[in-house]
Amino acid sequence: MFALVVRFECRDEAAAASFDELTAVVVQQITEREPGTLIYATAAVEGEPLARVFYEVYRDRDAFQAHEQAGHVRDFHARKDPLLSGTRVEFLAPGAAKGLDQGRI
Repeated sequence: MFALVVRFECRDEAAAASFDELTAVVVQQITEREPGTLIYATAAVEGEPLARVFYEVYRDRDAFQAHEQAGHVRDFHARKDPLLSGTRVEFLAPGAAKGLDQGRI
């Protein structure tokens, strides 16, 4: 299993709205086209209207690489980048969990 958390800071409220629209589209595409992406959860941050957080879990590093190279993801990155004032990526070493079938991964 391979996992990460990404925090995005949008430039302003209009950028945040556009970011959310792009996110809705790419999450649907990820759901339909990426069997190796096990969890792709997005969230707004309470009390921080310009912040968004993604929690991503992949079957393995190869599934993550396939995700990063997919056309729909590359398009998402190109279209979202101008909307952002900052990004922070944290790669995780998953431990005990509820909701992940550890024997299957």
